[in-house]
Amino acid sequence: MKYLGIDYGKRKIGLAISTEEKLATPYSVLKVSSEGKAIEKIRRILDEENLDRIVLGISEGKVAVETKDFASKLEKSLDIKVLFYDETLTTKDAQEMSIEAGIKRKKRRNMEDAYSATLILQGYLDSQ
Repeated sequence: MKYLGIDYGKRKIGLAISTEEKLATPYSVLKVSSEGKAIEKIRRILDEENLDRIVLGISEGKVAVETKDFASKLEKSLDIKVLFYDETLTTKDAQEMSIEAGIKRKKRRNMEDAYSATLILQGYLDSQ
């Protein structure tokens, strides 16, 4: 089973994919102009990469409600199962890890959400 990991945000959506060997890797960051366009881009990625499930990072409070709403739209529009995984501190951890890895500031900023999605997806895969 191959997964798409998502770090959801209203302006940017970080994406990661898993291999058959259960290793998550950063994929890309989508700039969101509308949810509909974001869902269509995600549909193309699911098809191109032959992915079976989505793992969506979820936090608490108002953001969690927005994330669950987005998950519901994904499930209905794409006819795919969406699983949730706690995303607490993934952005902070992704920043620290990319600094330790020596990734330059510009690339870190451009890919930060994809790195967070990678941590979300890897955490889910490790828990299985």
